[in-house]
Amino acid sequence: MSNSSTDRVRVWLVERTYSDDEQNLIILTYATPDGERYFRKERALTSFTDVRDTTAAIDADPGNLGTVDDPDLREQYAAEASRMADVHDPDDVI
Repeated sequence: MSNSSTDRVRVWLVERTYSDDEQNLIILTYATPDGERYFRKERALTSFTDVRDTTAAIDADPGNLGTVDDPDLREQYAAEASRMADVHDPDDVI
């Protein structure tokens, strides 16, 4: 069983939205550069002193990635992921 970082998939931040259902919840969406797969991360805004950086990219477990079925959304994610990769290092705080 391998725990190598090569088993992970680099995904780039493509969208940051606020939840309509719950207050103080931010939804971060990361996608592969081709826009075909995505990773969604929810983060509660508990306090101003609770510092958790949001980086330009993360390395996600392939089993945690969803498939983007909508062609327009896939194109949007691909464009934004490519833009982020062009202008940011993966560890840049966004």
